[in-house]
Amino acid sequence: MLRNYFTTGVRALLKNRTYAVITVFGLALGLAACMLILLFVRDQLSYDRFVPDADQVYQLQESYVDPDTGRTGTQQGTPYPTGPALVKDFPQVQYASYLWNWQSIMLVRGEPRHVTATLVGPDFFRIFPLPFVRGTAAGALRDRNSIAISATEATTIFGTVDVLGRTMIMMTRDGQQSYRVSGVFVDLPKNAHNRPSMIALFTPDRLQQGEGETWNWVNGFNYVKLREGADAPAINPQLAAWALRNAPKNTVDGKLVSQAKDYTFRLTALRDIHLSGAKYGPAGNDGDRGTVMTFAILAILILVMACVNFTNLATARASQRAREVSLRKVLGASRKQLVAQFLTEAVIVAALATLIALGFVELTIPWLRRFLNVGMPFTYLGLDGILLQAFGLTLAVGLLGGLYPAFYLTHFQPAQVLKANKSAADTAGSGRLRNVLVVGQFAVSIGLIVCTAVVYAQTRYTRSADPGFVRSGLVQIANMSRSQAQPSRAALEQEVLHAAGVKSVALTDLAMNTPSRTNNGVIIPGRPSTSLGTYRVGYGFFETMSMRLLAGRTLSRGFALDDATMPDAPTRENVQALVSRGINVVINASAVRQLGFGSPEAAIGKRIGLFSPTPPDAVPATIVGVVADTRFRGLREPMDAVLYYHTEEPLQFMAVRFADPDPAAVMRRLEATWKRVVPNVPFEAQFADDAAAELYRADESMGAMFAGFALLAVLIGCLGLFGLAAFTAERRTKEIGIRKVLGAKTRDIVRLLVWQFSKPVLVANTIAWPVAYWIMRRWLNGFDDRIALTPVPFVLAGGLALAIAVLTVAAHAARVARAKPIRALRYE
Repeated sequence: MLRNYFTTGVRALLKNRTYAVITVFGLALGLAACMLILLFVRDQLSYDRFVPDADQVYQLQESYVDPDTGRTGTQQGTPYPTGPALVKDFPQVQYASYLWNWQSIMLVRGEPRHVTATLVGPDFFRIFPLPFVRGTAAGALRDRNSIAISATEATTIFGTVDVLGRTMIMMTRDGQQSYRVSGVFVDLPKNAHNRPSMIALFTPDRLQQGEGETWNWVNGFNYVKLREGADAPAINPQLAAWALRNAPKNTVDGKLVSQAKDYTFRLTALRDIHLSGAKYGPAGNDGDRGTVMTFAILAILILVMACVNFTNLATARASQRAREVSLRKVLGASRKQLVAQFLTEAVIVAALATLIALGFVELTIPWLRRFLNVGMPFTYLGLDGILLQAFGLTLAVGLLGGLYPAFYLTHFQPAQVLKANKSAADTAGSGRLRNVLVVGQFAVSIGLIVCTAVVYAQTRYTRSADPGFVRSGLVQIANMSRSQAQPSRAALEQEVLHAAGVKSVALTDLAMNTPSRTNNGVIIPGRPSTSLGTYRVGYGFFETMSMRLLAGRTLSRGFALDDATMPDAPTRENVQALVSRGINVVINASAVRQLGFGSPEAAIGKRIGLFSPTPPDAVPATIVGVVADTRFRGLREPMDAVLYYHTEEPLQFMAVRFADPDPAAVMRRLEATWKRVVPNVPFEAQFADDAAAELYRADESMGAMFAGFALLAVLIGCLGLFGLAAFTAERRTKEIGIRKVLGAKTRDIVRLLVWQFSKPVLVANTIAWPVAYWIMRRWLNGFDDRIALTPVPFVLAGGLALAIAVLTVAAHAARVARAKPIRALRYE
């Protein structure tokens, strides 16, 4: 019996090749898109699941509320002392480890190379038991001169993984430090929220003065492993009181205020870190659960649209198969047998589509991996294999797509169908269902077109939005704060300044797309204290960045108080000397508003207090200038209220303003100058425009991926409409012939059929527009600076959908309408 069903199904497909091609190809596109999206979603949801006992490992995260603006945020980093405080107060914690990414320089085959060594606590490998290819986890961190490296790093540096006992020399602030390779661990997969390549022992003496006690200084990450049976949700409600109990207190307006008053803490499960929404992770690959869920919904919509095509085309062909069904019933076939036959046909179509879809996936997934920079493993067998899932998807699509047509086709009554050539007539009720499905398809298509247009417009806006300074013609050079660069810093500045095409040079801690953030408490006489982003800059910084001066002046060498350099270490005596004389500062427009001044001019000359490294001292700072707001980070980030001050201490970046029609030549000259003056420090530089493009690359990649799959969904809808229009025009061939005999012109017939298919599109707009508006309004609210949501993308999407429907249907209608009436009247 099954063989008979299969043979009949294949013959039915071969009998109408147009239907077969449209149905199979449409389903294949839908299945391929669905598989690709679900592979991406699975990859995003699989982060850190390879870690043994991952359900017992947690990261301590910190959320903050800006008391002035009400803005909130969560970051993965937490102050160093929070880790020991957790161990002290919660016996549920079995192991704890601090993690700090230490940037250093080492020589690799004679060339200086920038490396990141991850410094961890002694219990790190008890929390993260990484497999080792050489050595063991137990002996990897015996002392502070031991270092474990990944297999790839070992091969890159030494050319082999047999490197136990070999020596690596890192450049530090105090000179050089030798490390002995004590282990080689396997490379961590891409679906790890942190992928260290070098792991060494962290000791508290590496902290800067005050960093071991203050809760306002975040440089690293705290991880814990709970004892078996311990419950993190039971610990989290206790963390508010725990923070207030353990955090140090500052004196503000004569009152003791906890450093944790604006912060809340939570333990986040290891498997949830990537999509937790917390920013600034150790590897910088923070995910977004909303984005992942959006793509999951998109995959379902695409698959549903492909199934709707199948249902539409199958019910449209009902009139052609009504006689077949009736004759089978007359010859003794039961309805159960007929349902089984039609479901078999549907599964055959789904199986053919799945085979083609797997081919599409094979061809597409390498490109998608590179484009999104994700792992997305794709295998047929094993735990991550897709074969079983593809088989299940084939059955599901075949049954879902074929269930209604099977029961619908088999309900025909033989007597009604076989008399008076009834098979040519449309069956009652089928057109209503097809109209509903077409409306649904076009509602989805119009909504996706609107979303794609808005995402594209916002992405373009992120590139063109005014950052508050001139990005073009600007190079930012890193590694300026390296101790090896300090003896030659003045000479390097002069050499770069005199390079051909260079207009100005300035040192800064703030550059385009820099992850580092520095905030400081500010005391305003007679008002509550607040917090500002506080950054060190060199003389000429504002001029080099081409920042707009709103009031007052910038910092210069002509004023002694413009220099806030503190001699030697921030000891009590040095801080007191700085407190006694005070400093001059420049703030931006957002800081003017946050500090409560009416205008930039009103802020000039006002004095505020800056929390110093040795509380409760406050350094008096006089505002001498106000500059326009500048955006050094993405448009999703709120505009920072910033305070700038000058210091001669080592700063991270050198900003170079140039005027040369050949930027690449300028970069080559800068590199040659650097290597001549500072040969033992790697040259790392970027054009500010490239740094900005890198900042928005993740959003642009996701936007492009969404647009691609959205257009694919529209294409699937068009394929369904194409097939439906073809069958409708064919079914109405006799009617069209009669209309022509009675005097109807070709354009009248085309207009009649086009209007029939235009009505569902117009109805679809009324459904799609409100839903798309609500979704895009929520998405745009995630940006601090965004485009206005105007009616333009909605009207364009509706017009495009209508044009697609009109062109698709008109082509078939015109072909049938141009035929000679005699052929139409002899059609049946």
